Amino acid sequence: MRELDRDEIEEFLRGQRIARLGCHAGGETYVVPVIYAYDDGGRAVVTVTQEGRKVAMLRENPRVCVEVDEYDKDGRGSWRSVIAYGTSEELAGEEIDAALALLRERFARSAGREAEPRPLSPGVVVLRIRLETVSGRAVER
Repeated sequence: MRELDRDEIEEFLRGQRIARLGCHAGGETYVVPVIYAYDDGGRAVVTVTQEGRKVAMLRENPRVCVEVDEYDKDGRGSWRSVIAYGTSEELAGEEIDAALALLRERFARSAGREAEPRPLSPGVVVLRIRLETVSGRAVER
């Protein structure tokens, strides 16, 4: 096993789509998968979610853990993982527009199509998670 350097972590976070978001409030821990886009300029991830348990917990305690991983497809046992600790914040106004543009660009690019804006549905919450401590590891076989 080896530690990933800063450039490898940045590249890895830019290339993945799904993270696991861990939050803790009211004596309970909750881990849930989220789609995300990495904002390397702001050293943050942005995601869109619905009102519910996760959002309620984040409002009570915005401190989070984010985990992103990738396992080999050929069954040899190689993997990479990044774990980050940070703070979640709900976005408003123009910050929402910027976050949604980043998400659209990320997912449209991977699907090979144009990034088209869509109106937000009721109950949608746009989050930015500022990553404060980030580490990564890999096993290559």
